[in-house]
Amino acid sequence: MMRCATLPRASLALAALALSSVSAHADAISASGKSDLNIEAIAMFLLFVIATLGITKWAAGRTKSASDFYAAGGGITGFQNGLAIAGDYMSAASFLGISGLVFANGYDGLIYSVGWLVGWPIVLFLIAERLRNLGKYTFADVAAFRFQATPIRILSAVGTLVVVAFYLIAQMVGAGKLIEMLFGLDYLYAVILVGLLMIVYVAFGGMVATTWVQIIKACLLLGGASFMALMVLAKFNFSPEAMFQRATEIHPNGSSIMAPGALVKDPISTISLGLALMFGTAGLPHILMRFFTVSDAKAARKSVFYATGFIGYFYILTFIIGFGAITLLLQDPAYFKPGAVPGPNGSFSPADMIGSGNMSAVHLSDAVGGSLFLGFISAVAFATILAVVAGLTLAGATAVSHDLYASVIARGRANEYHEVRLSKMAAVAIGLLAIFLGYVFEKQNVAFMVGLAFAIAASCNFPVLAMSIFWKGTTTRGALIGGFLGLLSATLMVIVSPQVWETTLGYPTGSALFPYDNPALFSMTIAFAGIWLFSITDRSRTADGERAAFEAQYVRSETGIGASGATAH
Repeated sequence: MMRCATLPRASLALAALALSSVSAHADAISASGKSDLNIEAIAMFLLFVIATLGITKWAAGRTKSASDFYAAGGGITGFQNGLAIAGDYMSAASFLGISGLVFANGYDGLIYSVGWLVGWPIVLFLIAERLRNLGKYTFADVAAFRFQATPIRILSAVGTLVVVAFYLIAQMVGAGKLIEMLFGLDYLYAVILVGLLMIVYVAFGGMVATTWVQIIKACLLLGGASFMALMVLAKFNFSPEAMFQRATEIHPNGSSIMAPGALVKDPISTISLGLALMFGTAGLPHILMRFFTVSDAKAARKSVFYATGFIGYFYILTFIIGFGAITLLLQDPAYFKPGAVPGPNGSFSPADMIGSGNMSAVHLSDAVGGSLFLGFISAVAFATILAVVAGLTLAGATAVSHDLYASVIARGRANEYHEVRLSKMAAVAIGLLAIFLGYVFEKQNVAFMVGLAFAIAASCNFPVLAMSIFWKGTTTRGALIGGFLGLLSATLMVIVSPQVWETTLGYPTGSALFPYDNPALFSMTIAFAGIWLFSITDRSRTADGERAAFEAQYVRSETGIGASGATAH
């Protein structure tokens, strides 16, 4: 285990990096086209970093075993875990992306909010309780409960690492661009800073530190977004009708912003996107890990109940923030690029906003609260990314150390010290890889990577998890082949979709081999059909034993008998 005494030196080094980066680039900001140095944002960001590093030092002293490192010793309460799940889930894509979609498209921007939110009842009623009763540290523990451990854990680890990789690239590129604009830091320094901080959080503090970083971030984000939404509504005497009326008057698209169809225009695309958002939630490894941090299945259910409330409330706020940005920013030239020309009604195009429409929430914070509140929201946006990448890194490190090393390579013979040590080494490696990939993909359109992460989670992780829990006939062969079919089909369909094949890779319009941007409707069908087909055709003696073991798994998943003494399977 790494000694706590090394943490203060790491804290000082990170703080020095942040300060030296700011100092080195402050004089060049105006010349480089980045935003003016926001002293309030820098100060609040440093306060957040210092506070969370202090929590990490405290957490490092409490992290004595593998259970502490992976699952906070099961000592997180339902309410705390609900806040942490919300903090893990309310990413920069949720905060900046959804408000930006509403700002640009109006009502239709809500499709992502609704899709992500309705995934939580699925988690509540189908997954949370059974996951906690059957597993120990990862969802692979559940998938491998009655199957052959080696192939299923390899599949689960691959699915986890692929989802984590794509999610991390999107978060790191987003972090670099956001900090470059808000704080004036060079992109490379920004990516390095995020990567080093997430390595410290995970490698030193494990799940305890990651949980409390997410809780603090959730409280800051909910508080800041609540204040922003209240200030927007106050401009209209707390009348949403007046706000919507004003928005239709000044938006370039007029009253059509209150109608659906601007973002997703055909039923198949709508269904496919909805499936990815709903069922992808139930297959995200960094979310599923959180159910092992509580003491029992009852606390797991409470976690989802609280998380659903916090997340639902937050998405209502982003809707208000998006329409508030329309009403308060669209006719103010201070928030748009030099040379942008307003339309006949005096409104600018959302596409001409400084930093793109995704920055509408940040600009709105300046409009309603001045530079101090802008600094707060900027720091919160950065904290949002830090918390999410910490959770992703821990999920990836656990897949390497627990699922691959301890269960597959060492075949259960590894002691806790070596397992946790390898997990910390994996966290460092994943952090360095994330820095590298974030730098390499700086100029690329990485928006599709979040969609790909959800599509793979919905097409590989979720089908394997669901079929192993609910269908007695599932076998190792079926789960393995079906899971890999879902993983490969989702990846290939995204690559040859119009968004990637034409927009990102630059091939001619109309040349995409797959006509839809989101493959979940098709790749999920392939995964479930593959699991079913290759399970029913499996007549081996091993398969018969796996089917016979379903009854014992069912009793434990429903009652929790034996769950307190969960062991790696």
